[in-house]
Amino acid sequence: MLKRILALAVLVIGAISMMTPAEAQTYDPDFPVCRQIFGPFGYYDCSYTSMSQCRPLAQGLPAQCIVNPYYDKGHDKPLRPYHRRRRRAE
Repeated sequence: MLKRILALAVLVIGAISMMTPAEAQTYDPDFPVCRQIFGPFGYYDCSYTSMSQCRPLAQGLPAQCIVNPYYDKGHDKPLRPYHRRRRRAE
């Protein structure tokens, strides 16, 4: 009987610990560098175009500059115009 209560308690504690709310990603795909701020309410600030722009703002804080894993590299390139090929008359 004690083993069943102990097993049930472990299952309940495990289920409760897994019920934390999910957080949405805050990576902005328009910028290549993010500043990751640590702490109880940690977050990502992805508004930097280079590491040298981000580093002075992270210095002295519980933060680090990282490469944005969701940066859309092709976003800045202009689209090539579409040219339809003509068929040769035979």
